[in-house]
Amino acid sequence: MSDSVSDCTEPRRSAVTEAEVEALVRGICFKTGPPRLLGVEVEWLVHELRGPQLPVSPERLEAAYAALRTLPLRSALTVEPGGQLELSSDPAASLMECVRSVSADLDAVRATLREADLGLSGFGQDPWNPPSRYLHEPRYDAMERYLDRAGPEGRAMMCTSASVQVCLDAGYEEPGPLGHGRRWWLAHQLGAVLVAAFAHSPMAGGRHTGWRSTRQSLWASMDPGRSDAPPLGGDPRAAWARRVLDAPVMCVRGTEAPWVVPEGLSFRDWTRSDAPPDRTDLAYHMTTLFPPVRPRGHLELRMIDAQPGEDGWIVPLAVTAALFDDPEAAEIAYRTVKPLAERAGPGPAPRNPLWRDAARFGLSDPELREAAAVCFAAAYEALPRLGAGTEVLDAVAAFIDRYVARGRCPADDLAVSAARHDGRPAHHEGRPGRSPAGGPQRLSDGKDMST
Repeated sequence: MSDSVSDCTEPRRSAVTEAEVEALVRGICFKTGPPRLLGVEVEWLVHELRGPQLPVSPERLEAAYAALRTLPLRSALTVEPGGQLELSSDPAASLMECVRSVSADLDAVRATLREADLGLSGFGQDPWNPPSRYLHEPRYDAMERYLDRAGPEGRAMMCTSASVQVCLDAGYEEPGPLGHGRRWWLAHQLGAVLVAAFAHSPMAGGRHTGWRSTRQSLWASMDPGRSDAPPLGGDPRAAWARRVLDAPVMCVRGTEAPWVVPEGLSFRDWTRSDAPPDRTDLAYHMTTLFPPVRPRGHLELRMIDAQPGEDGWIVPLAVTAALFDDPEAAEIAYRTVKPLAERAGPGPAPRNPLWRDAARFGLSDPELREAAAVCFAAAYEALPRLGAGTEVLDAVAAFIDRYVARGRCPADDLAVSAARHDGRPAHHEGRPGRSPAGGPQRLSDGKDMST
């Protein structure tokens, strides 16, 4: 979840009309041209070095982050509401430039944290600790009040989730029925395969949830006007502009706290009011929308769980980059996931049946496993053409061997490890389309997470 206001909108204090909003969104969010740049945002849970299940006090987090801000990092360092750490790379001209830059920054961050007896863990959802907010700012106070209206998923998303977000150029406007939406369409259909392959959040509150990606189940259960993908199949510019206008306004910023949290006010309604928004309000509003693929002048893929190990984040970055930016691999991926679109149905990601099954079953789902095997093989073959080094190729090959080829995902390792400690089965597999236990699964707070 990015906290920054989009830098592609220049502040202007005069009000914007509905038509101006639509024109601005269409122009700002999809910048076309040859795919050249790549970026990644990696989020981590911070924990006591002696045990990843141990939370860190706010005072110790504050001291650690103060030390981290003195480091000469190339990546932007930010802190999420629950104290999660995020590093956002600069746009890179090549995969290896991105990998080496972020790896160097992570080495420096880990060394500084070790001096404070702290460490980083790559879980999509904190397996042990309940949501606890570290940042108390007007933005997050308002966000919490807004999201609490729909249930507890919003707090969990804010405070206990972490991801690997891959950022790709939007690409050319292409001829054919999909036009400029080809990469946009691919991102949403391939997204389910990425959810399944990289699922790494099977637990919450110390209990198995019945999902390989509990993090993705939380996004699917949140406010649909904020977390759903817009309809596919038409012009993505127009679809996203409509989504921005019709999405509920999370809050109206003010000079003093607390900020106003309106009920039932869309941005379209706001532009028609007696006190309409300006460009800075539009830019801020767009940062409060959390679809699985967010256009920000580039495409921000937000569906991948944080990964285990110090370098686990490199695999989703490399595989995703290869499947989009290598023409041969992109064509293979497009043909491979096209049949999955029928299974997804007309519903939006992340709440359609395909995405729900990806989050619940991971690669134990036969169709997703088959699609992942083809796509990962194509990515591996493409990586040398993108200049990938031996370390990246070895990491991808190891992931394919450990997970994809066996119909497994990182969540399965965590579930097995936890089962050894509590003596319970790691997973009840179930069948696609049904809960693994034959009925709705519930998180520790008792809320039904089957929808």
